[in-house]
Amino acid sequence: MGIAKDSVKAAIESGKTALGIEFGSTRIKAVLVGENNEPIASGSHDWENRLEHGIWTYSLDDIWTGLQDSYTKLAKDVETTYGTVLTTVGAIGFSAMMHGYMAFDKDDNLLVPFRTWRNTITGEASEKLTEMFQYNIPQRWSIAHLYQAILNGEEHVKDIVFQTTLAGYIHWKLTGEKVLGVGEASGMFPIDIQTKKFDEKMIAAFEEAVAEKGFSWKLSEILPKVLVAGEAAGTLTEEGAKLLDVSGNLKAGIPLCPPEGDAGTGMAATNSVAVRTGNVSAGTSVFAMIVLEKELSKVYPEIDLVTTPSGNLVGMVHCNNCTSDLNAWVNLFKEFADSFGVKTDMDQLFSTLYNKALEGDADGGGLLAYNYFSGEHITGFEQGRPMIVRTPDSKFNLANFMRVNLFTSLGALKVGLDILLKQEGVKVDKILGHGGLFKTKGVGQKIMAAAMNAPVSVMETAGEGGAWGIALLASYMKNKKSDESLDTYLAEQVFAGSEGVSMEPDPVDVKGFDAFIERYKAGLPIEHAAVEYLN
Repeated sequence: MGIAKDSVKAAIESGKTALGIEFGSTRIKAVLVGENNEPIASGSHDWENRLEHGIWTYSLDDIWTGLQDSYTKLAKDVETTYGTVLTTVGAIGFSAMMHGYMAFDKDDNLLVPFRTWRNTITGEASEKLTEMFQYNIPQRWSIAHLYQAILNGEEHVKDIVFQTTLAGYIHWKLTGEKVLGVGEASGMFPIDIQTKKFDEKMIAAFEEAVAEKGFSWKLSEILPKVLVAGEAAGTLTEEGAKLLDVSGNLKAGIPLCPPEGDAGTGMAATNSVAVRTGNVSAGTSVFAMIVLEKELSKVYPEIDLVTTPSGNLVGMVHCNNCTSDLNAWVNLFKEFADSFGVKTDMDQLFSTLYNKALEGDADGGGLLAYNYFSGEHITGFEQGRPMIVRTPDSKFNLANFMRVNLFTSLGALKVGLDILLKQEGVKVDKILGHGGLFKTKGVGQKIMAAAMNAPVSVMETAGEGGAWGIALLASYMKNKKSDESLDTYLAEQVFAGSEGVSMEPDPVDVKGFDAFIERYKAGLPIEHAAVEYLN
């Protein structure tokens, strides 16, 4: 064993580590970081949500089996790689997909199966709460699920003693503490940015609205306590240690950081928690998150408001469609090449076609494309029809074709971002891009910079995503200096020297994308017609 492995082994045995476990939609991932916050071991478990009685859910058995399996694999990785048994860690953090609905009775029983964020059964509640609070309450938020259950007259509601999220549930069972990190809490119920707690005026408005129902509980009593990053959130109990590690090797007493949501851990993992920074994740779907300096002037259904793990306000634009149609066109070009007996490497094909887009006219030569494989709430579509449209005098060539398909992959996102950046005048100093769109060096990045008219960075991070992000939050709680903010800790202790490659927006590209987006908005009735007539 080399010197490096010896020092990592010593760090493991002395508990100078942090463990992060994140429950994603399709994978549960555990990551252990060492003294320098770099991953030293990992384990994962694949799982799938189920549609039962019209509800997207995961069973409690699935949750615990998945948690234990991912931890067991991580512990085995530690033993295989470093020749030591994992008995303690410095700090632990849990995160999970946000929102959803988990309600418990006085005996800690789950009253109805876990309703995940994916369920779109709360439309009435979402509308009424948005009106009641004058604050955008999306369908997936926990409070929308609770209110819809009330509106539906569901029998279980009267028995609620505690309501939480998946991350909050895991944390509670392992520590006995009914708490949430503020980022996760901001997807349950609106946060007062001054107090970093649930908004008391909105809680009062909700309690008044349901008072006639005569429930034995009040909303303020059944919600978890809200904590900010860095605060102590309890310790691993004897029962919790046995639940997490079925081998019985893990010792109790380990401190835990506040449980967080996948949005917050994504911000930590991309070093985008400071004001005027943001990140864009662009793959099958796309979302952008920008840390705001102040509250927005009014309610926008296109903008979700959540917070960083430190409680700073974040404007989020989430779109269902990004690269699926683009990938379909690249596959068509592969089929074309194969038909001529030309062997093509997919990475090379993507790179060639993406770079071709940079040769096109700034606005895409008058072409118009929609990448809607599914509906898109930003522009008001419940279904989508991918299409490309042009006039007889459009400049139809490969460069413009690829350019417009790259533009449209960010089209709905730009409609939402323009609200933030143009209507609200939100300032952005730096955006970090990650996901498949940015894989071809310099192209997706250049298009994104044009869409936002802001510098976009792409960096080689540890690549462990949200599990690494929650491990960093656990590490921050354990290792921060008394007055050290999360953004300072990340900048100086984690990301120092890894700024990545930044690209400034090209004014010609910015003007070209703006011209395209006006064409895109003007052409939306064409997409509506396709949905209506093309079945």
